Amino acid sequence: MRKNPLPLIILLVLAVVALLLPAVPSTIVTEGINSGDTAWMLVSTALVLIMTPGLAYFYGGMVNTKNVISTMLQSFIAMGVISVLWVTVGYSLAFGESIGGFVGNPMTHFMFAGVLESKPWSLAPTIPLVVFAFFQLKFAVITPALVTGSLAERINFKSYVLFIILFSIFVYAPLAHWTWHPEGFLFKMGVLDFAGGTVVHMSAGWAALAGAIYLKRRRTHVEGSFLPPANIPYVLLGTGLLWFGWFGFNAGSALSAGTLAASAFATTNTAAAAAGLAWVLLDAANGKKVSALGFCIGVVVGLVAITPGAGFVTIPHAIFIGTISSLISNYLAHLKTKTALDDTLDVFPCHGVGGMVGMLLTGVFANKGINAAVVDQGLFFGESKLFINHVIALVIVSVFAFAMSFVMLKITDLILPLRVTEADEKVGLDISQHDESLVEA
Repeated sequence: MRKNPLPLIILLVLAVVALLLPAVPSTIVTEGINSGDTAWMLVSTALVLIMTPGLAYFYGGMVNTKNVISTMLQSFIAMGVISVLWVTVGYSLAFGESIGGFVGNPMTHFMFAGVLESKPWSLAPTIPLVVFAFFQLKFAVITPALVTGSLAERINFKSYVLFIILFSIFVYAPLAHWTWHPEGFLFKMGVLDFAGGTVVHMSAGWAALAGAIYLKRRRTHVEGSFLPPANIPYVLLGTGLLWFGWFGFNAGSALSAGTLAASAFATTNTAAAAAGLAWVLLDAANGKKVSALGFCIGVVVGLVAITPGAGFVTIPHAIFIGTISSLISNYLAHLKTKTALDDTLDVFPCHGVGGMVGMLLTGVFANKGINAAVVDQGLFFGESKLFINHVIALVIVSVFAFAMSFVMLKITDLILPLRVTEADEKVGLDISQHDESLVEA
């Protein structure tokens, strides 16, 4: 393998910049900070972080044995790459001073300047700004990691790292700004996304579809010689970690320890349970055996679908959202097998479609009795404005996320070839990309 010192040089330059710009706080704001809320948000931040290793096990268990390490590492490396990028400029692009409602000023908090001493985020007034910033970081970490499921078993690792950097800057950060910044144009439209159905799952889903189209089909997919999943217990473990971490993902998005967090906690668990059952019951109705893999995929679809509405809908409606989203994703995942689309681990049917279904159903079931932030109630309660705005936002986000992701893939491919050679694909990415292999016990 040829030597390539450029990435190390870039990191060393960043380290020198960090040395010269240490962001030493003047006076740290403590007024109004609630210790209970802060403690809950620190725990929630850790819970969201554990979702990424959970995703690594979830995806790693589903690929072929010779690609387990490479697939899992793609999630783990995102924890390193995006963490440094977020402190450098990512947080500022997402939550810095708004530039026309489309993106944050990259210099507002460059190298986390002002984050320690600034007053709390306007929508999270009882926790330190740095806690809010790191809570949001964990969302930024898992989003590009989600994309890896569609690119598995054929993507060049170095190219993947470059792509997630570009994706985070040019896709994720603008979407986060549009949706969650008070000056973001989707926020001003009244679009509701409690914990990332739009920002995280739709963006990852559309990027996954773009990646599957751009990278084209795996050799095994073309030949129809599909290999079995490497380790179903890994998938079960990953699902458990995701389900556990999702309580921080959704309930933590209340940004305080109170009744809203409790409500989001309850809807999250309920939707996940209903969706897991719906997936295996539909399989059984179609004459298939109940499978561990099916239940796990269904659970994740339910978690995805409830994410945008977790803090806006009632607990009974969470059953409906989980069930319907699971049935739709199940149908589309099986329909996809009849096409030439090679989305390796069904990221678009599960995360992309699950996010879209959840977003639309939030526009149907959102109720101000659950959350006072709901100005216009959902279609189910006789009002149409919110639902119409969600349909408009769905189209805007879908077009933007797909088109920009495709452009980022093209730019990445021009710099570093995205796809491994046929020989590397045949031997497996664990060996060809990392010179490591899964040792069977």
